[in-house]
Amino acid sequence: MKKFFSARKLNIILSVSAIVLMWLVWIISYYSVKNDYIIPSFSATVKSFFLCFAESGFWIAFCMTALRTFAAFAVSFAAAALFAALSVSFKGASAFLKPIMVFLRTVPTLAVILVLLVWTNPEAAPVAVTFLVLFPMIYSQLTAAADGVDKKLLQMVKVYGIKRSDVIRKIYLPQISVSVFSQTGANISLGLKIMISAEVLSLTYRSLGGLMQSARGYLEMPRLAALTLVAVFAGLFIDAAFSQLKRINAKWLYGEKNAD
Repeated sequence: MKKFFSARKLNIILSVSAIVLMWLVWIISYYSVKNDYIIPSFSATVKSFFLCFAESGFWIAFCMTALRTFAAFAVSFAAAALFAALSVSFKGASAFLKPIMVFLRTVPTLAVILVLLVWTNPEAAPVAVTFLVLFPMIYSQLTAAADGVDKKLLQMVKVYGIKRSDVIRKIYLPQISVSVFSQTGANISLGLKIMISAEVLSLTYRSLGGLMQSARGYLEMPRLAALTLVAVFAGLFIDAAFSQLKRINAKWLYGEKNAD
């Protein structure tokens, strides 16, 4: 007998249930307080949400924030890939980079923003902060994925004397690519969250963070909540898009049955 719900359908039902639960908490919280300056109403937030898309200033701010986020991620990924390759190739490089990565992971973000605002400007500081957060994290993910490559296969490569370039292209890259696609969406979503937070603190002009800071200053709480929803939906869209790319990549590498 077939199961009534497949695993995928069950996951969809649970996800929808979680969304409904969060919506109910919002509604109950609003009617408990009944103060739009503390918790905006759902209807006012939805109205403000759709009004955002009619503003040219919103689209400029959204595109600038997205551009900064993807730029920070691209630089972070390129740097992490380079240093991860060095760490895999040379054990001394791994030992040298380890304390640097630990330092970057533990340094307070707010302190970094304040220092960078002295050295740079409100447009560059959020990019630098996002890079400093994403770079060590992506580096750790790539080195962990490289360490997970089949050791027996690598030993066989040494026995047959296969070129290092072929080893990287035909062994490392295909096996690491699945891990990369599975984490890229979440990394960019996290980068977007960090970028907006840094823009708020940096008072970045033409940015989602700048719009949020402006809405807070004018006590436009429905607009602030609407802009927050925009950021959430953008992050969810990015995560879902890269999840689909992961499935396509897995089908190409392992076939239809093992794609999930």
